[in-house]
Amino acid sequence: MTKKAEFNAEEWSTIAEGPLLAGARVIKADKGGTIRESLALGKVYAQAREAQGDSELLDELVATPPALDRNRLQGADIATLATEGLREAVRILEEKATPEELAAYRSFVLSAAQAAANAHKEGGVRGIGGTRVSDAEQAAIDEIAATLGGDTA
Repeated sequence: MTKKAEFNAEEWSTIAEGPLLAGARVIKADKGGTIRESLALGKVYAQAREAQGDSELLDELVATPPALDRNRLQGADIATLATEGLREAVRILEEKATPEELAAYRSFVLSAAQAAANAHKEGGVRGIGGTRVSDAEQAAIDEIAATLGGDTA
């Protein structure tokens, strides 16, 4: 089992930001619902904390969810930040974590992205009509899954 202590501060920050960057990528993919979508990300962390035990690495990751630096995000291309951040996180984990821990990380990041997408209907009027996941959000999720690689299904 890989522990947080096996990573330097920069590596851990990169790994910890991954799920939030994925969620931010989906939130920015389409207009509307950012508050609900942000709250949905928090719920993913809470659910992961309740299901502790499968991966010590994931347990440590969700124990204290990080906050993204708003100054860094201001005016930034979220898609690029998410892609680069997730690529680097996967690279670090491929070097230091077990294959099972890497798979759990990939799954958690995708869960965060999907929770953000499912939190708010897109389109429609006053909650009537619309779709749960817009085409833009689905495209963002597909990009995230491709960036994560491996079996993310």
